[in-house]
Amino acid sequence: MMRLARSLGVFGLFGLCVLAGPVQAAPDDGDLLALSAAYFDANQRDEDAAEARIEYRSDKQFWWFKPFGGIMATSDGAAHGFAGVLIDFALFDRFYVTPSFAPGLYHDGDGKDLHHTLEFRSQIELSYRFRSGSRLGLSFNHISNANLGEDNPGVESAAITYIVPLERFFRR
Repeated sequence: MMRLARSLGVFGLFGLCVLAGPVQAAPDDGDLLALSAAYFDANQRDEDAAEARIEYRSDKQFWWFKPFGGIMATSDGAAHGFAGVLIDFALFDRFYVTPSFAPGLYHDGDGKDLHHTLEFRSQIELSYRFRSGSRLGLSFNHISNANLGEDNPGVESAAITYIVPLERFFRR
């Protein structure tokens, strides 16, 4: 029941952000690369592990949504490749709230069995944008099989993320 409440809470927050509209348009930083270090299974802690994640965040925008994709891996050999959409809301001058949703393929390795290959990740991120365009953020996500499997244990991760405009890597 708690997992359902957490999932509904994250989806509810995502829906509220969509209905409320952007507080302020995010500056055009171009395509972004996000690198994260996380604590996998941060809530239940029955099969916790270290997590690393890399994401590509496109600057293309469709309505309020921007496409993104990435992969995460844990110290227990689990991996999740995903692609979905995010919304970037600028709050105040330098703070951003970024809800996202992405389906993906999950392999448990020697880690937590989520009981299905198809898993859905919902995430909320709060970040601070530096003058350089890079950001430093904290996020919390939930991965679930949406009851497609025989069981739906779900898992949460808490992460710290460094986000950098990709153009920095290609400057001459």
